[in-house]
Amino acid sequence: MDVLVGYASAHGSTRGIAERLATTICRAGLKAEARALETVDDADAYRAFVLGSAVHDQAWLEPARTFVRENLDVLGSRPVWLFSVGMPGALRGPWKRLAAQEIPVVLRTLPGQLPYLGHELFTGVIARNQLPRSGRVLFRLMGGRFGDHRDWTAIDAWASEIAEQLTRTSRA
Repeated sequence: MDVLVGYASAHGSTRGIAERLATTICRAGLKAEARALETVDDADAYRAFVLGSAVHDQAWLEPARTFVRENLDVLGSRPVWLFSVGMPGALRGPWKRLAAQEIPVVLRTLPGQLPYLGHELFTGVIARNQLPRSGRVLFRLMGGRFGDHRDWTAIDAWASEIAEQLTRTSRA
């Protein structure tokens, strides 16, 4: 397999994004697969990585952080892209603008020596039943809207950029 689109997902929306990324990369003629990071036994089997996680408490989920820590030697020698899935697209007004400030905080929770070629923050699905009652109230007070906020056009465009870069470097 050429490209691992690895993910850690809490409720399935990050998995859906990873699957879409892998499908788009495959359409460009590369071999890619989406897999939960805790199921990857041999990172050395891949020549490139697109790694992502849902963001909870301004950090990637533990399975994603563990995968990165345990595979730094392999990741350091291959092309790596990162994506995070949070809720900025579900927010409005000043809260939406503040969401972008979360990116450096999230990236600081990953090992500092992890080289990567790009990072994207996508919005996932935010369902009422995913939040405790107090969280639902706070989310609504912040102008939050429940629903599926995944931007498939942006996701496809980013995957196409990655595929183009990988194709270009494999020809060089």
